[in-house]
Amino acid sequence: MDPLILIFLSSGLFLGWALGANDAANVFGTAVGTKMLTFKTAAIICSVFVVLGALISGAGASGTLGKLGAISALPGAFMTALAAAVAVYSMIKSGLPVSTSQAIVGAIVGWNFFSANATDTETLLTIMMTWVICPVLSGIIAIILFKSLKMYSRRFPVHLIRADAYTRIGLILAGAFGAYSLGANNIANVVGVFIPAKPFPNIIVGEWVFNSTQQLLLMGGLAISVGVFTYSKRVMMTVGNSIGRLSSTSAFVAVLSHSIVLFLFASRGLETWLASQGLPTIPLVPVSSSQAIVGAIVGISILQGTSGIRWITLGKIVTGWVITPITAGIICFIGLFFLQNVFGLVVI
Repeated sequence: MDPLILIFLSSGLFLGWALGANDAANVFGTAVGTKMLTFKTAAIICSVFVVLGALISGAGASGTLGKLGAISALPGAFMTALAAAVAVYSMIKSGLPVSTSQAIVGAIVGWNFFSANATDTETLLTIMMTWVICPVLSGIIAIILFKSLKMYSRRFPVHLIRADAYTRIGLILAGAFGAYSLGANNIANVVGVFIPAKPFPNIIVGEWVFNSTQQLLLMGGLAISVGVFTYSKRVMMTVGNSIGRLSSTSAFVAVLSHSIVLFLFASRGLETWLASQGLPTIPLVPVSSSQAIVGAIVGISILQGTSGIRWITLGKIVTGWVITPITAGIICFIGLFFLQNVFGLVVI
């Protein structure tokens, strides 16, 4: 294997690390923040299921990013991923859960501007619509689940100790589902820009073929796992404690709502079934895990009284969502200029 390929892929691995450091909080931040799970337990479960989600279901949302901008040159893909990673990392340093989906989209649009390629406005608008739909849908699902759970608990009361045990099990299962959905949906942010370049030859063992896309999905999933273990604890505490006051039950509902939303936007099976029934399909796009969990927490907090919402923290998070894609696009444009004109690399 050409060592230069690994150098170019390093930015994607950096972005995967940043995604793990940031978005693991969206899966297990509420559980760790409410002390229902230890950070170590959460990190192990999250890492295993992120890799499984990336390998089994990660190809769907990756194709949408290819429509937004098919970057066939590895140096161009390298800078696009690096720009997104730098934008995300700068937000992580402040302890805020930002959107890696928005970062990679902003970087791809920056590449389109530099290469004078037209941005597919239909695809871009579809993705941007999910930036609004995702937190709203997550909040609505959270409200429905929370009310249903409260109604069930009133009709079928459970002893406090047993309820606590059930909630802990629920958080583990919801977190595993959330980690799987995160890998399935957000792996597109990590390696989607590299897929058109096909940097790896197929690995063939008998009749089994491990193609370039699958190799990229595995590498990206592992990079996310490293980010989970090394740098996610601070953002977990922000999500778990700083947006709204959550009980263990509320934490379970928030994680489950977030996980359902991510899964909806990553499931090829669901898309096929809806189409076969003549129903509108849900686009396979990498949606923001951060927006999903924040939307769920705000939805639950509204039910419990808006006085529990920490509006200053929420305002900072929303500001980060606006700044992130713009920052990534600018960094990508400037970086591509240097790669092409200073280092003489082909980026288009």
